Amino acid sequence: MSQSGPTEFETIAVDDGLAGPGLQGDGQAPHEVDIAGRSLWSIAWRRLRQDKLAMVGGVVILLFILVAVFADPLTALYGQNYTDIHNVAKGSLLDPTTNLPLGDFGGISATHWFGVTPGLGQDIFDMLMYGARTSLIIAGLATALSLVLGVVLGVIAGFYRGIVDALVSRTMDVLLSFPTLLLSISLVTVVGFINSSEVVRFAIIIFVLGFFGFPYIGRIVRGQVLSLREKEFVEAARSLGASSGRIMFREIAPNLVGPILVYTTLTIPNNILGEAGLSFLGVGVQPPTASWGQMLSGAGTYFQVDPLYLIFPGVTIFISVLAFNLFGDGLRDALDPKSGR
Repeated sequence: MSQSGPTEFETIAVDDGLAGPGLQGDGQAPHEVDIAGRSLWSIAWRRLRQDKLAMVGGVVILLFILVAVFADPLTALYGQNYTDIHNVAKGSLLDPTTNLPLGDFGGISATHWFGVTPGLGQDIFDMLMYGARTSLIIAGLATALSLVLGVVLGVIAGFYRGIVDALVSRTMDVLLSFPTLLLSISLVTVVGFINSSEVVRFAIIIFVLGFFGFPYIGRIVRGQVLSLREKEFVEAARSLGASSGRIMFREIAPNLVGPILVYTTLTIPNNILGEAGLSFLGVGVQPPTASWGQMLSGAGTYFQVDPLYLIFPGVTIFISVLAFNLFGDGLRDALDPKSGR
């Protein structure tokens, strides 16, 4: 009984040899033989396809996802591994006196497409591929945690209102007032002293980014539910004896898919930046796990003598965040029924 979205109709007229404007061969007006309805999702998809920037962003996002998923076979095909170091005397790719890459442009060659890192001589291109996996795993899971908490609590607060709404809303206000970056650094550092395993560190970063990010989607969902709970389809479900749980999660929740999708595409880049920031400060992902933020941190020492080591991870972060934002903006316009696009 969920509320149906707006529908467009197309009328197809059949005309067999017009004898004049608006007339068929027998002198009568063309007759309508088919009316095709379009759902909200088909309208949104048509609008999204017309937004070239959004489609470019979507293609770039898909490319990053494929690189993250297939990093292992791509590494085997590429022939290099970012964990391999090339700073030993025999076959070293670094200048023994400066520890900088041999050759021009940071050691770029046919076997090392983006060159190698100063100090250890690790392959930069391979580090970027595995860094994509790290960033997307953390950002994706943190966003999922934010969605679960924000949607559930937002629906409950908006549906029940009263003391439940006040309690949930004030809790979200308190969480929004926390200095997230400082709290993240403190929590990750403390837990890192207790247990420094990669899985635990990943879990803590995901928890910090996801838990302190859910109030944003929670407030959006609450506002939508406050409006939807007064709609006719909710009253109809209530008159038929539907329980509050069914009304919330079977009738109201499906109508929140649009805002949730837009929020997801705009939150993932924020979490990518959050993970990169923590790793840049040295409290996020630790070696030997690859991370874009960690690469930026290591490149800070050499940016004057080897700027490409800084440029490559910086441009990669810029492109990934821009792609998500472009796609999110296009998706928001496509799902907006008032949009003229």
